[in-house]
Amino acid sequence: MNVVVTGVQFNEIQTEVLIVGTYKNPENTKDWSELVAFYGSSLEKWLKAGDVSINRKKLTKLPTLQEGKLQRIFFVGLGDRKTLTQDELRDIFGTIGKELVASKTTNVSIWLDSFTNEEIDIEDATYLAAEGIGLGLYQVPNYKTTSNTTDYYLDLVELLTNSDEQEILSYFEIGQVYAEAVNEARTLVNMPPNVLTATKMAEYAKELAETYDFEYEELGKAEMEELGMGAILAVNQGSTEEPKLMVMKYRANDEWSDVVGLVGKGITYDTGGYSIKTKDGMVGMKGDMGGAAAVLGAMRIIGETRPNKNVIAVIASTDNMISGNAFKPDDVITSYSGKTIEILNTDAEGRLVLADSVSYAKQQGANYIVDIATLTGGVIVALGKDKTGALSNDDAFFETFKEATEETGEFVWRMPLTESDKKRIRKSDVADLNNSPGRDGHMIFGGGFVGEFVENTPWIHLDIAGTSDAGSAYDLGPKGGTGAMVRSLATLVERMSLEEIEE
Repeated sequence: MNVVVTGVQFNEIQTEVLIVGTYKNPENTKDWSELVAFYGSSLEKWLKAGDVSINRKKLTKLPTLQEGKLQRIFFVGLGDRKTLTQDELRDIFGTIGKELVASKTTNVSIWLDSFTNEEIDIEDATYLAAEGIGLGLYQVPNYKTTSNTTDYYLDLVELLTNSDEQEILSYFEIGQVYAEAVNEARTLVNMPPNVLTATKMAEYAKELAETYDFEYEELGKAEMEELGMGAILAVNQGSTEEPKLMVMKYRANDEWSDVVGLVGKGITYDTGGYSIKTKDGMVGMKGDMGGAAAVLGAMRIIGETRPNKNVIAVIASTDNMISGNAFKPDDVITSYSGKTIEILNTDAEGRLVLADSVSYAKQQGANYIVDIATLTGGVIVALGKDKTGALSNDDAFFETFKEATEETGEFVWRMPLTESDKKRIRKSDVADLNNSPGRDGHMIFGGGFVGEFVENTPWIHLDIAGTSDAGSAYDLGPKGGTGAMVRSLATLVERMSLEEIEE
């Protein structure tokens, strides 16, 4: 995509489509004199009559009826300028991205100043335009021999504003980086499990590391056996696919200290094992690696933006299959940390691979840990599909993360983890822990189990079982993988970097 910044001169536009924000407040039209030239006095009449809608998210497409390259103007309803928020504007730009795909528009001009208000400055509008449109452009790859998916590419974006060209370009480019990282995570989640195996995910991670000069380590089954990673290996027992533990290190400085650990669950397919899922419950389990996708997406942003913060990413990947070798309820396994685990439910496998993963992240120097996983159906029962559930053992760390999610517009709700919950996780006649205390409080027990291996390290657990996949199209994307938490994880690292500089 080529991006250029020019002054607001509508008569010199060299693209097919111009995008203009329309508030309901009349003062927004005072600078529209050149636009009025396209339509004469009709434009004001159409606005008053509602033929050009100012209702939020409503698009009105009008031909210009003038000679020149500009063929159409998309008037985008913004509603009341006093109430439009950044999150809503991101969604609005997402709908614009979808319209560009639908109309096969390959080059477009955006009048950025028409989208600003008292709370949204030109820099905000620029970033949100790039991020929202980029997310809205996403199309799910498919494997049809005859596909309805268009071979679409947005070739040119012209940004109309009288603000500083280089500053505007930098904000737009950062928005692009965030959107592209989310879209790559979406594609990983949408890939069939026979295509995205643990080995293929490791190839992707290695390529990512090489692109951004991350240190990279990859452990296979033999290395895991040598280290005693019994939890990951137990989940992998029933599979013919090699398990992989991927480790990427981004060194912001020479001293490997004050390290943020991002740990993702990478179950490429989950049958439930001998605690088998229903036939309907099994459909969609290709997305059980949404946590891994989120970490990979966040690392792509970190590689592009280069924050001043050391980061380690750890992803354990395998599928959870059924065979004569598969692990069983009543098994007792020994984790990498040395803690023993009684298996009461083989469908509670994600917390097992996370247990070994967070232990390895700590061993490699992580001083803070965020683990992210499509862990439990319980989080959907508790919070619905539009909210990510969270646990934490550190109020200050969680508050920093909460601020990051407010910036990205990704809703997170912190759940309680009490001493009573911990006692139930530790209740076993034959082992240190059990992996499934019961259905009540399921999300808390799942995340709390991981917390047993984090111990006193500042820690946040994110359960994205509801938010990682969209059951239908929405403003920022189509049905399928959402790339949930990619932007929030990267923003957390950026905020921690800035906090350290300020200190």
